[in-house]
Amino acid sequence: MDSSKSRTWTAREAADAATGMIDEIERVVHGKSEIVRKSVVCLLARGHLLLEDVPGVGKTTLAQALARSVDADFRRIQFTSDLLPGDLTGISVPERVDGHGAPRFHFQPGPLFGNFVLADEVNRASPKTQSALLEAMSENTVSVDGVSHPLPDPFFVVATQNPLEHYGTHPLPESQLDRFLMRLSIDYPDREHEIRVLAEDPSVHTLPRLESHLGPEELRGMQSAAQDVKVEESLLAYLLNIVEATRLHEGLALGASTRGALCLRRAAQASALIDGRDYCIPEDLRDLAVDVLAHRVAVHARGGLQPEAEESRWIVREIVDRVAVPL
Repeated sequence: MDSSKSRTWTAREAADAATGMIDEIERVVHGKSEIVRKSVVCLLARGHLLLEDVPGVGKTTLAQALARSVDADFRRIQFTSDLLPGDLTGISVPERVDGHGAPRFHFQPGPLFGNFVLADEVNRASPKTQSALLEAMSENTVSVDGVSHPLPDPFFVVATQNPLEHYGTHPLPESQLDRFLMRLSIDYPDREHEIRVLAEDPSVHTLPRLESHLGPEELRGMQSAAQDVKVEESLLAYLLNIVEATRLHEGLALGASTRGALCLRRAAQASALIDGRDYCIPEDLRDLAVDVLAHRVAVHARGGLQPEAEESRWIVREIVDRVAVPL
């Protein structure tokens, strides 16, 4: 085995590699530095990413750029109403048997068996098909005909959906949303960067030429380095104070789960690593709390005009601003 790929990554080395990835992705996704950085945080934290926004703002381009930054297997799945679970996971195919012997079957893997999987317009699939993602995203395995099959490592799902389109869509249930480490919104670019996009058309001219900065082994090494980033007990208490505040807030019917707390810790560790630190600081938690927790809480139905996703983000932000930061 190549020792350069199996070596242990220092925080500084991992930070340099992550910065190279971010710079390369920003050649295609202009004016969205924070979104690009958080996407890489999600990848290093071994999470999955949900991009929720109107069509045409770069969701698919960001997913493809993330995949191209790593020399790994990329699969794109267009979710539709007639997509079946087997179309994702794969099926058992009968083999031809001579004579009268019992038929044998071999497993034909589906498109989920890739390192980077783009689930485009995930909310267009039926709930049954959406549920096929649950095991894959939480266990890194799929089960077909009672047999469990491991998925590749690394395994990273980027799902997209349009929050304003309701016809022919099936909203993701709470159990599915909870499998995404982050939910991000790209939003429209500012005028300066939109002019640059119009002049360059980077998804056509730049995206195919993006360079891979890591291989799968190197990415796994960086992910392991992120897991080793220190989180002091005072910061764990601070994290738990934020999570408990979501459970007690009068505007929320459902607070963040323990899984949500673990995801926020992992995201904070990855963020610290990108900054070249082997330890977390309060800002690592504060800066990511809304993106990690807001889609894991449920807002009390009030019949207001503000969309639930925006209201949940506002409430979690208010909680983060209110909870005392450890000294």
